Amino acid sequence: MIPVTILTGFLGAGKTTLLNRLLKRPEMAGTAVLINEFGEIGLDHLLVKRLDEDAVLLNAGCLCCTVRGDLVRALRDLAARERPISRVVIETTGLADPAPILQTLMGDPMILSRYALDGVVTLVDAATGLATLDTQEEALRQAAVADRIVLTKTDIADGGAVDALRARLATLNPGAPLLTAVMGEVEPAALLEAGPFDPAQKNPDVARWLGHAAHDHHHHHHHDVNRHGPGIHAFCLRYEEPLPWDGLATWLEVLSMTKGQHILRMKALLNLEGQDRPVVLHAVQHLFHPPIHLPAWPEGDDRSSRLVFILRDLDRAVVEGGLNAFLESARREAAISAPPAA
Repeated sequence: MIPVTILTGFLGAGKTTLLNRLLKRPEMAGTAVLINEFGEIGLDHLLVKRLDEDAVLLNAGCLCCTVRGDLVRALRDLAARERPISRVVIETTGLADPAPILQTLMGDPMILSRYALDGVVTLVDAATGLATLDTQEEALRQAAVADRIVLTKTDIADGGAVDALRARLATLNPGAPLLTAVMGEVEPAALLEAGPFDPAQKNPDVARWLGHAAHDHHHHHHHDVNRHGPGIHAFCLRYEEPLPWDGLATWLEVLSMTKGQHILRMKALLNLEGQDRPVVLHAVQHLFHPPIHLPAWPEGDDRSSRLVFILRDLDRAVVEGGLNAFLESARREAAISAPPAA
């Protein structure tokens, strides 16, 4: 039986960072990774550093009925391969309700014959976790079903807020150990062998959610991969030419100050003027993390800049129009200050 670990957590909790750290450890040799993102354009599969034939990007969506079929197919393909795998890690989108994926793993006969659900690892952002639990039903469910809860960003969060968050999580899911990861570092042994998953040991709501997921699995519906409930939508801005950092950075500062409460997630892979290597940006609400320089562009990438947004109650036109205006202003200023041609 191949153990399956579900890695979940709300938008910006640090799932990809933790996954990258885990995959470097010898205990994770032979691990296959399945990545699901919300919105038609994804970046996480480019940012998982050990992206090879054992990493699969599931189709866009949030693991509702359409993507669940892709999950089953991906697991069947992995089980049929000649080269065996030792473990599967499924990284869900931050907007995922975990109940449908759990129901899929526990209800499909082929999966049950080859795979064992080892456990659910849920990441919670210590800087925004209390507010997220209050406002996002998905985050509440992710924490309630967890076998292990990992607090991230405790180094930048208020100490009192972290204590309050720990108390809230202990009440919501008293059976799940509370771990802490700094910059994604956590011992694999603390996360693995957490199962088997047992709904009876969870909050009573978990069994009800699983029952609803089993019912909904048989009622397929049209689902816009870029929309998730009222007011929440995703889109990607793509730029073929290198971007001026001055204009981009100024716009990000303005966006954070004026619209931060609407930014559920921003993740960007950037080609900046004067830079040979790609730059990654992350943002959650008002918190914009320092830029990260990757060692090199992913093989075969077209080197365009891609900024993926997941917003709540904020129109795309506001974001796109503001960014384009700041980029154009930065380019005009650079042209004016450039030395005259010889």
